[in-house]
Amino acid sequence: MFLENTTKQARGGGWIEVICGSMFSGKTEELIRRLNRAKIARQKVEIFKPAVDVRYDIENVVSHNENTIKSTPVQAASQIILLANEVDVVGIDEAQFFDDELTTVCNLLANDGIRVIVAGLDMDFRGKPFGPIPSLLASAEYVTKVHAICIQCGSLAQYSNRTVQDDNLVVLGETDRYEPLCRKCYLEKTKKAK
Repeated sequence: MFLENTTKQARGGGWIEVICGSMFSGKTEELIRRLNRAKIARQKVEIFKPAVDVRYDIENVVSHNENTIKSTPVQAASQIILLANEVDVVGIDEAQFFDDELTTVCNLLANDGIRVIVAGLDMDFRGKPFGPIPSLLASAEYVTKVHAICIQCGSLAQYSNRTVQDDNLVVLGETDRYEPLCRKCYLEKTKKAK
């Protein structure tokens, strides 16, 4: 009981952290690292992911390096508010797949004194801002942009190039459907595709 009360008092104001970048840049790895550190500090942590993301596991958040953390899949951002009870930290993976209400949800949680850590793609396969991420970037106190390595030239990569023909915005996949590219290589590949 004493520990809970001091944790609540020490928590103070909440905030939003966004970890963004291309596919294969380590976003989920960084999210898991931050959430595990919060758990080590005996903070109560809840993790959410969009129910549509079943690539590695139906429930758990799993990084490309196969690091895993237990999460709750949800259909809509509004469910996060209902399920994030008496927590110190909320983690949200694959934020680009959530509806635009995610920004409101994150701000409500932060306003309630909760640390909110969000990870997601900042751009889609066309190089356009993706889902609620741009709005979250504007609301966040802390932004970390991580980069992959360009599979063509070895430079820092910030683009997720789709390697299969499919014009749908959301196509779940890994290295079988996407490759990380730098600006130069992305522009070269997408010009050839047109």
